[in-house]
Amino acid sequence: MNWLEHLKFYVQKLTDWMVNENWSDSVQLPMEERESFARKKQALHERNAVLVNNNVEAQVLRHSVFNDTRQVDYVLHFSNLIRHGFDFYVEEWIQQRRAVFKDDVLISDQLLNPEGKHKEKVKIERETDPPEPRKHTYDRLAAVQYAERWWNTYNPAYKSFDVDCTNYISQCLHAGGGIPMAHHGTRSKGWWFKYHDWSYSWTVANAMRWYLSGSKATLQAREKSSASQLIPGDVICYDFDGDGHWQHTTIVVGKDSSGEPLVNAHSTDSRMRYWRYEDSTAYTPKIKYKFFHIT
Repeated sequence: MNWLEHLKFYVQKLTDWMVNENWSDSVQLPMEERESFARKKQALHERNAVLVNNNVEAQVLRHSVFNDTRQVDYVLHFSNLIRHGFDFYVEEWIQQRRAVFKDDVLISDQLLNPEGKHKEKVKIERETDPPEPRKHTYDRLAAVQYAERWWNTYNPAYKSFDVDCTNYISQCLHAGGGIPMAHHGTRSKGWWFKYHDWSYSWTVANAMRWYLSGSKATLQAREKSSASQLIPGDVICYDFDGDGHWQHTTIVVGKDSSGEPLVNAHSTDSRMRYWRYEDSTAYTPKIKYKFFHIT
């Protein structure tokens, strides 16, 4: 087989393993990814959810050759049909990956830009001015529609980032109408975006988490004690390491049959993903969450 046929065979084996219980030695995933898939299976079992069908589509982006080694960058689009109670829903996520072949035989495969690996340490300032009177209400349906429209691509009206999760969530919130930007002319204050400039709270997960906790301006939220108290259009923040530095942000777009949130996100583009993120390679037992109801 040539390298492309080997890649097709590998992706098929990966698809089979996700549905079946036994690990295939032909799947070259790093251990942290094997563990993340195992946690996903366990989480489905604990929720009494069933993976009915799994489909994986692959697209080669580029490849290069040096001596007898070939490097291939490609994209995997996962689609899982999940039955939970009497409900069915489709969970999707997209990975950018890099495979290495030697003499056309796959020797390694790894995830590019894994979740939770970036920690931007920025400080934000609290607004001291009282908010302007609100003239509109937050349109949750519009926010969710935006989240669904752009979950696996990027709105050209905004700049995209390698770590795009919080930028995407800010766009969703702004698309909900009644939350105008709070522009202060400095990145450490307010919640705002211009194409060549933006606030930290708009683009950085740690900054948005702290902004939501204390904002008295246009974007305001109430912290809830559990995920089940959230409704579509609300926000969850993630501290994968439990060290007080928040690395990820998602938006609630639906609920499963137990009333638990399903979320959309960028960076690892995801749709209708179970909120706990136990299937993330960034997950640790020390993970912490913040649940924000947008007001």
